[in-house]
Amino acid sequence: MRSKSEIISLLTNPGIIAVVRAQMAEQVLPLAEALIAGGVIAIEVTMTTPKALEAIREASKKLGARGLVGVGTVLDAATCRAAIAAGAEFVVSPILRPEIAAAARALDKPVMLGAYTPTEAQLAHEAGADFIKIFPSDGLGPNYIRALLAPLPHLKIIPTGIATPELVPQFIRAGCVGVGLGSLLMPTAALQQNDRAEVTRRAEEFVSAVNGARQQ
Repeated sequence: MRSKSEIISLLTNPGIIAVVRAQMAEQVLPLAEALIAGGVIAIEVTMTTPKALEAIREASKKLGARGLVGVGTVLDAATCRAAIAAGAEFVVSPILRPEIAAAARALDKPVMLGAYTPTEAQLAHEAGADFIKIFPSDGLGPNYIRALLAPLPHLKIIPTGIATPELVPQFIRAGCVGVGLGSLLMPTAALQQNDRAEVTRRAEEFVSAVNGARQQ
C-alpha cells in the first residue's frame, strides 16, 4: 500500500490527472490502460460515471502499481469513505466542503477541494486540502493563478476545466503543481470510436508539454 507522501508525489509527477467521466463503467479500465501507456498514471474516476465504485474497485485491482486510481466529483464525506474503501487512493471534489477533507485525512489519503476565489482557496487549504482545485479555470486563465499565488504561495493549485491544449503549459509556468484534464485527453470522438491509440497519443503530448513547461 502506498503512503500518502508517495501518492502526492505521483500526482505531481508528471502532474496530469485524467478526469475520467465515462458513460459506462466498462470504459474506465480500457481508458486507464490507454492513458498509462501514454505516461498519465493518475486516473480520477468521477462519481458521475455509472457504477463508479465498481469501476474504481476493478481498476485499482487490475492496474496495480502501474496506475494511481482516485475518485472525483465527491460531494460528501460518506462518498469519500466509500470510494476509499473501494480502492481510491486520492479524492477530488469540485466544491469546498471541509467534511470531505476531514474524511480523507482520517484515512490518510490526499484530498483536493474545489475553489474559485482567493478566499475559497485559502479556506480549502485551512480545511486540510492537500491541493486546491481551481474550477472552472476556463474563464480565469494562467494570469489569475499568478495573481492568486502572489499573496498565497503556499497553495498547491491544480486547475481543471482547461479549454485549449496551449493553455496547459501556460498554467504550469504560472505556478500550478499539475492540471486536471478531461475532454482534452479523452475527446468525445475517441470515446465513441473506442480509439485508445488517440488517447495514448494525447497523453504523451500533454506529458511532454508539462515536462517542457517545467524546464523553462
